[in-house]
Amino acid sequence: MKELKFKTNVNCGHCIAKITPFMDGEEKISEWNVDTANPDKILVVKGDEINEQLVVDTLAKAGYVAEAI
Repeated sequence: MKELKFKTNVNCGHCIAKITPFMDGEEKISEWNVDTANPDKILVVKGDEINEQLVVDTLAKAGYVAEAI
C-alpha cells in the first residue's frame, strides 16, 4: 500500500468534517488522516492506486489545498 504526505490548509475539526465526504467517497483512498497539531497540517493518505494528483484534486473539490511533500 502506498502512503503519500501533503501540506494542507485543513486547520481544524470543522475542516476535517468538510473534507470527509470527499476523501471517504474516493474509492482509491483506503485510509487518511490530518495532523492539525502540525504547523503544516500534514495529510497522510494510504491506498494501493493513489497518486499525488488524485489527492490534490479530491481536496480541491472540498475547497482545500494540498501540496505533496
